[in-house]
Amino acid sequence: MTAATTRLRNLGTAAVATFAAATLTLTGSAVAAERPAAWTGTWTTAVTAAATPPQPQTVFEDQTLRQLVHTSIAGRSLRVRLSNEYGSTPLVIGEARIARHAGGTQLVPGTDRRLTFGGRSSVRIPPGAPALSDPVSLAVPALTNLVVSIHLPERTAAATVHGSAFQTSYLAAGNVTRSPTLTGTTTTSWHFLSGVSVAAAPRSAAVVAFGDSITDGAITTIDANHRWPDFLARRLQEHDPLRTVGVLNKGIGGNRLLYDGNTLPGTPFAGIGPLFGDSALSRFDRDVLAQPGARAVIVLLGINDIGQPTSIAPPAEAVTVAELITGHRQLIARAHERGLRILGATLTPFQDTTIPGYYSEANEAKRAAVNRWIRTSGEYDGVIDFDRAVRDPAQPQRILARYDSGDHLHPNDAGMQAMADAVPLRLLQGLGDRVSAG
Repeated sequence: MTAATTRLRNLGTAAVATFAAATLTLTGSAVAAERPAAWTGTWTTAVTAAATPPQPQTVFEDQTLRQLVHTSIAGRSLRVRLSNEYGSTPLVIGEARIARHAGGTQLVPGTDRRLTFGGRSSVRIPPGAPALSDPVSLAVPALTNLVVSIHLPERTAAATVHGSAFQTSYLAAGNVTRSPTLTGTTTTSWHFLSGVSVAAAPRSAAVVAFGDSITDGAITTIDANHRWPDFLARRLQEHDPLRTVGVLNKGIGGNRLLYDGNTLPGTPFAGIGPLFGDSALSRFDRDVLAQPGARAVIVLLGINDIGQPTSIAPPAEAVTVAELITGHRQLIARAHERGLRILGATLTPFQDTTIPGYYSEANEAKRAAVNRWIRTSGEYDGVIDFDRAVRDPAQPQRILARYDSGDHLHPNDAGMQAMADAVPLRLLQGLGDRVSAG
């Protein structure tokens, strides 16, 4: 090799090194300049498939849905998640908007914002998919109502739904998404809407309430936001170190840990099995691990696995205590794999529930055994004793009368408050310091 060749090679090497360094510098600057906001969930719901016949089918055509949701934490801007995850055909959204709620169907003046998807006002969502909006500049207070208005221009079956919202939303003819108020009919279900996230304060995080109808808020006062996750969100806002922790409600009425929704013909619940949702084991990744900012999850599941197969579900789906514990262990392992803190909640009393065939001494023995394992095994990162919070001390297999909604299974508004008050806040400390491994 000649001296000239050596000098050329060295010059080439130096040029490559200089180019690489410049590229790294430019790339680093671009990343620093374009680093996305840290999004954290402020509201969510768990979607399911629609009911099947003989239940009535909901169909929309050239109509506007104006749906109300309640935030948990504040943010300086937001994104909305729409869902066609149970649809079999594309979902066409002609226009979508968001605003703060002024009561009834009305919007707070000056807060109405257009939602876009890749810069476009309309979006076509494929079957089985969600759609996340572009960021929207809108100051979002904690514990406030937002209004999401979507126009459905084509004939659209309500394939993706949260059936029991315990919140009034509105339906009107035509595209009236921009109207400051509207006249129409009402619904207490959410359709095609599954989440709102915010660009929140530094070190913000979210805790997911993962459960069945008791977490969903069954039989609480409509429009009052008296589900136990709502009361928990209020507690966190009153506790300064936890004001940046959002509470995300992923409860589904009738949901089970081990089996999908499945109801027998001839029972009062026939045909609504899909509304009970996919099993908790099936939906855990989507409804917990994928939630923006999720750093912890509270699990309240298993009572429907115990009660439904002797009541409204096929007897072949009866489960043992060992099978339930195995299911809980799967949730624990999957949460820990992604760096989430997972808290186990004890199953609440249900003696003499008005659901025929649901309670029995054998079923009560299963509940007691599962609760004993949750309390004593040490496998959850912490325990929330909802059973102790709402049971009658004189009859511990029954819910306390002042907390009973009337069906001896679901707590009323006061019972939901007692459940939220039973959450030890120390179990949620430091969530903003945790970084997911996923």
